[in-house]
Amino acid sequence: MTSDQLLAKSRRARACRHTVLTLAVLVAVVWLARRHWPTLESGAVRLAVADHGWLLVAAAATLATWPCSALALQGAVPRRLPPGQLVAAQFAASAANHVLPAGLGAGAVNLRLLMRCGIPVAGAATALAVKGTAGAILRGALIAVLLASCPGVLHLPQVSGGTLVAGCAVAAGVAALLAGPLRARCRPPLTAVRAYIAAVHARPARAAALWGGSLAFVTLHCGVLVAVTRAVALPLPPARVALLYLAASTAAALLPTPGGLGSLDAVLAFALTAVGAPAAVAASAVLGYRLLTVWLPLFPGLVVLGVLVRRRAL
Repeated sequence: MTSDQLLAKSRRARACRHTVLTLAVLVAVVWLARRHWPTLESGAVRLAVADHGWLLVAAAATLATWPCSALALQGAVPRRLPPGQLVAAQFAASAANHVLPAGLGAGAVNLRLLMRCGIPVAGAATALAVKGTAGAILRGALIAVLLASCPGVLHLPQVSGGTLVAGCAVAAGVAALLAGPLRARCRPPLTAVRAYIAAVHARPARAAALWGGSLAFVTLHCGVLVAVTRAVALPLPPARVALLYLAASTAAALLPTPGGLGSLDAVLAFALTAVGAPAAVAASAVLGYRLLTVWLPLFPGLVVLGVLVRRRAL
């Protein structure tokens, strides 16, 4: 069997595993929805009579997420990209992200956009990796800051000192065994990635766009949920709501459902109720957040995606 056939077989097996896991999560979510249908129904009724002013604030924050995502992607690319196409592609990418699992939709749209703008595939993939890494670092930093300001909200597992030392020793041993073979293989791509990151950060405007856009994107999503909780009169401090959102979205990202469909809803609702929110109010907050960030933009985003494809911008 040739290497191409082995690679194709590996991709099919990976896609099959993702599909099975996605279906299992969706079946579990449907079962939970049926079991808790009265709570969901009362949450939807509460959302219908929510404060329209706060819902408008949440909608405005949602609209601002796509320019911020475009700004972050521009910051990850040394070459100047067409602003209109860049923002439109982020809107289309968010819709595609809710069709394919584990962020593959957004990645495919942005990769195609960068290639259409004349960036080689290796450079485009590196730019997306740099953007994703910046977002992950800022998300972790925000979680750490909010944990310090809201102690006791998240209950981290207790690990004994001996277990921690043993784990570190095993990790160090494995790293030492793999260091030699991996160093030779990874040196060329790592050198190229370091050079790319240095080229981006050598231009202060690009670095500011990358980190500022990534920070604004994450903060605005927290702001959407905070505004929705205000609209449905959920009595939780904004910092606590933001921490719960960041923790829930990070946990939901481990399950490869399209756009976190089902996984984020369940984890976020559980997190809100775990800190004392009434179940119906938590359900209405989650429904409002998903309505603004997923369901209302989905069809227009798919239309924009089709237009970009037809105009050969993707």
